[in-house]
Amino acid sequence: MLYFYLLYVSSTMDNIINHLIEEFQLPLHNPVLIFSLILFIILLAPIVLHRIRIPGIIGLIVSGIIIGPAGLNILEKSLFVDVFSTIGLLYIMFIAGLELDLNEFKATRNKSLMFGFLTFAIPISIGFPVCYYVLGFEFNASLLTSSMFATHTLVTYPIVSKLGVSKNVAVAVTVGGTILTDTAVLILLAIILGSHDGGLTTEFWVHLGISLVLFSAFMFLVIPKIAKWFF
Repeated sequence: MLYFYLLYVSSTMDNIINHLIEEFQLPLHNPVLIFSLILFIILLAPIVLHRIRIPGIIGLIVSGIIIGPAGLNILEKSLFVDVFSTIGLLYIMFIAGLELDLNEFKATRNKSLMFGFLTFAIPISIGFPVCYYVLGFEFNASLLTSSMFATHTLVTYPIVSKLGVSKNVAVAVTVGGTILTDTAVLILLAIILGSHDGGLTTEFWVHLGISLVLFSAFMFLVIPKIAKWFF
């Protein structure tokens, strides 16, 4: 009887160990383990780097590189990771929008337009010839790669907010320019996808034009009224 009991316990332990080994195989696929790891990094990295006077956001970026596919391959690109990263980016942009003084933004509107135009046009004008003529990429590939140089995000905005300079004119110009640049890159991406899928037909341009008009009307006419009522 004891023999069978010990055999049962040994078999159970083997199953548990094999299950744990399977769950901890890299890259991780268990949502609980992925969430736990990300939460651990979010909590620990800023605390550790604060002691050596490095902004916490830098620690999060470096940690993401280390555990990602290009590093230790602990996490792979997946829907779960994409959701986390997108939520984080949208949250940063939301906080930036809340702290942005609209009167200051209106006063620096022309500067934001110029900054957004330059940060879009200069990388495109330099990156496209390099990709197309020097690296030998195709036209769409060159345009897509150079557009990646033109886009940027507000990922370092928490540092600006923490330093108490979010009301600075340069910050308002940068936030406005970032919004314009990212919008221009998304429009360019839509054009590249349209060219790749079925060509830039009249139907495509009409659809794109109507979409931009509806989007602009919603963002500049509807959203401000909702935000004013809500806040």
